[in-house]
Amino acid sequence: MRYSLFLSDFDGTLVRADGTISKRNVDMIAEYRKRGGIFAVCTGRMLSSIRQRLKELGLEEGLVVAFQGAQIADIATGKLLKDDAFTPEQAMEVVRFLEERGLHVHVYAGEDLYANRRNAMLEAYEKICGVKGIVPEIPLSEMMRANSLRVVKALAMCPPEEQRAVKAMLEERFKDEYFITNSSEWLVEIMPKDQTKAAAIGFLGEYYNIPKERIAAIGDQENDLPMIRAAGGKFAVENAVEELKRIATVVPSCEEDGVAYAIEHYAL
Repeated sequence: MRYSLFLSDFDGTLVRADGTISKRNVDMIAEYRKRGGIFAVCTGRMLSSIRQRLKELGLEEGLVVAFQGAQIADIATGKLLKDDAFTPEQAMEVVRFLEERGLHVHVYAGEDLYANRRNAMLEAYEKICGVKGIVPEIPLSEMMRANSLRVVKALAMCPPEEQRAVKAMLEERFKDEYFITNSSEWLVEIMPKDQTKAAAIGFLGEYYNIPKERIAAIGDQENDLPMIRAAGGKFAVENAVEELKRIATVVPSCEEDGVAYAIEHYAL
């Protein structure tokens, strides 16, 4: 076995456009684990969103990575082994900046998702992620202060044609302070500076005592770049963004079981 640990992004990598996971992917993950490999999902989703999908992958034990690496939990017990977040001051700074510019804002605090408005974009997000957003009657920043929320992640949701401008605006203001990335064409995410999927590579490598040369990772979006750069085995599905494909071995798309292909032809 070339890689003892295999990390995979979820949306756009393991999951097809219709939201389903192929039997071939499930079967190849099972074969990889049967031969002694450790497989982990590494996603930007919140734990409550990804946890409900793990059984479809046959994953009822081991670790799962959520919020871009800010949280890592034991699947069987739900115990958090890693749990990082913004400071209250940082969260307030970011959310106020987004609010003042009239953006559609999401705030993630533990198992809860808060949004500043209900519209078609929020409802589509809820359907994809299987979570229900809470829309307070007061501004999110005021609600955060009143409830002393511990915020793990914030994001701006916008139409694809506006994404580049929104991200550029955030980078101009916060590039040196926070990690700003895209996880889909609709989302611009803001995380504490060191909370990236590369942090998950470091944590799981130390946890399992596996050197990075024996860790593989696969993804499709810009938020996967830190993870791919940190891994020994670097893979991108065919539907990935070009920046990711330039630094990775390209395998078939998520529609064509790219994760299964990478495991069968490279990891094993």
